[in-house]
Amino acid sequence: MTVSNVYEELFSLSGKTALVTGGAKGIGAMISRMLLRAGCKVFVTGRSRSAAEQLTTELGPDAAALTFLQHDLSQPEGIDALAAELDELCPQLNILVNNAGTFNAAPLGDTDSTSWNELMGLNLRAPFLLVQALLPLLEAAGSNADPARIINLGSIGGLMPQSNGGAYAYGCSKAAVHQLTRMLASDLRSRNINVNAIAPGYFPSDMTSGFFEAVPNLRENMLAQIPAGRFGSAEDVGGMVIFLASRAGAYLTGSITALDGGLLSAP
Repeated sequence: MTVSNVYEELFSLSGKTALVTGGAKGIGAMISRMLLRAGCKVFVTGRSRSAAEQLTTELGPDAAALTFLQHDLSQPEGIDALAAELDELCPQLNILVNNAGTFNAAPLGDTDSTSWNELMGLNLRAPFLLVQALLPLLEAAGSNADPARIINLGSIGGLMPQSNGGAYAYGCSKAAVHQLTRMLASDLRSRNINVNAIAPGYFPSDMTSGFFEAVPNLRENMLAQIPAGRFGSAEDVGGMVIFLASRAGAYLTGSITALDGGLLSAP
């Protein structure tokens, strides 16, 4: 067996179909790009058509395998509409990446119920309802040897004890996503679906910019604390997604991986 055959056997996603929520911007766009390079047909959903058009332009010829579906996942009817459209477009779904999310931060006394509920709706309720709605497509794709994959995007904000400038709802929502991952993994492996979570550290994105804007000097302080000496890249998060979605990750379910350059685990 040649080296190239080993890589093809373990990591190729050729012929598989993926959905990346919030996949036109930030970490979501990084993941979409890498899944396309790995051979996937990729559906991207989000609210911003202009962001999708910008991503399509950047991708060039690779954009031929990408389809944008415009839906608002913060509302249950948006999730239902996405599921219905996807059901018409593909007979099965190999990979679901629950990436769409939002961020806010405010001092303890200024955190209100409206902003709390809005954030929880997109960050926590939407992934759960989307899994419910897409279960038939995921089950159609999965087998015992090659399960369908659900990859949830949590955050180190859901692992660390600090509020990060008052990001109470955000941290709690991501901690809940981690627990949701474990619970779904327990229930769905017998249905040939693996469920894992990635808890990213600091990657270039609108959400990370929100952290940095909320806390003065946070960018410089965080960079100084990361043993890797840098923020994350598309290859870092995209490589982790490819591993989890490929044959190499077929025996892994219920995991939460802090992808943070050692910030939490090797300070």
